[in-house]
Amino acid sequence: MSKLIKRILFILLGLVLVGVAGVHFMKQRTKKHSPEEVVTHTAKDATFTVFYNRPYKKDREIFGNLVPYNEVWRTGANEATTFTTSKDLLVDGTLLKAGTYTLWTIPNPKSWKVIFNNKKYDWGIYPNGVAKRDASYDVLTVEVPVHPLLNVVEQFSIYFENANDFTILYLAWDRTAIAVPIKI
Repeated sequence: MSKLIKRILFILLGLVLVGVAGVHFMKQRTKKHSPEEVVTHTAKDATFTVFYNRPYKKDREIFGNLVPYNEVWRTGANEATTFTTSKDLLVDGTLLKAGTYTLWTIPNPKSWKVIFNNKKYDWGIYPNGVAKRDASYDVLTVEVPVHPLLNVVEQFSIYFENANDFTILYLAWDRTAIAVPIKI
């Protein structure tokens, strides 16, 4: 092999290593501003787990600005949010099979669409900021009303609460919350 080809291969290998290290560094840097969270909830004989990243409000206008209305949102920051259920569920009356899904939303002022998608994504958006969701993998979409909040929720939050025969999946940030009813 000639010296020129060896140099070119060496330079290419160096560029690949620098690129991989750069991507890793950027991912770790963004985690400082939007830390990871795992929420696990058990109701009856089902276990739900949500993995997501929690951005802060930081005096920004969130819905309608940072998170545009009528556009798909990765529902958090960094990686696509995932929702895992150990049992089949009824989400707002529609069947969702046991498994792991990515969770996407389309916020609007009066209601949100909540989308369960069965494709795994390495990151929630493309470099241009567009959500990576492939709609052909959507398995369930429900629309739920917005609940205005009196107090500001500084850090994006996802949590569960039991309510009679239902479990409620809440998403809350800024002065907005939505509630998704789940029945086992």
